[in-house]
Amino acid sequence: MSIRHGLLALLERGPRYGSQLRTEFESRTGSTWPLNVGQVYTTLSRLERDGMVAQDGEDEAGHPLYVITDAGRAELRTWFERPVDRTSPARDELAIKLAMAVGAPGVDIRAVIQAQRSHTVKAMQDYTRLKVQAAGALESGAEQRRDDVAWLLVLEQLIFQTEAEARWLDHCESRLIRLSAAAAPQDPPPPEAAPAPRPTARAGRRHH
Repeated sequence: MSIRHGLLALLERGPRYGSQLRTEFESRTGSTWPLNVGQVYTTLSRLERDGMVAQDGEDEAGHPLYVITDAGRAELRTWFERPVDRTSPARDELAIKLAMAVGAPGVDIRAVIQAQRSHTVKAMQDYTRLKVQAAGALESGAEQRRDDVAWLLVLEQLIFQTEAEARWLDHCESRLIRLSAAAAPQDPPPPEAAPAPRPTARAGRRHH
């Protein structure tokens, strides 16, 4: 998640102060990635150091206002145009957990998978319920329509992500079952029964 670019995008709409940026960021993303004011001001300080924002007076309450500079606008345009890099994927705790659980003594990896699946399905249901509410707010034509659209897009991404995670967990369990079956010692074949002795024909007596 790029907090710096998110703040630049909000500042492009006009001057903002720190806690206002925090509120608008969380409103746009539905508080999916909550920020604290310290994060916001730390990021603003770095952006100011890099020449992408500048302080421009204060509001009526004495809050210092920040504005985006030309360099900040150029950086924002580049961010929007550049695909998100997937060559160095972010660390995924679930993938790391399952990788470490393989062969770990005393760990039932299938139980780990089943517990995670239950949690993932519950999260998917929660996101779907929130999506219905967000879609209803959007259709009602209420204010802050832009935030409703943004929140709906975030929710749909979370739904797709949890659906993919549930499928991946199913795949992991199936693969483990197949590998366990392949590694299981095979029962030796039953000993072959000795062939039954062939009956010998008795020579019949010759009658004269």
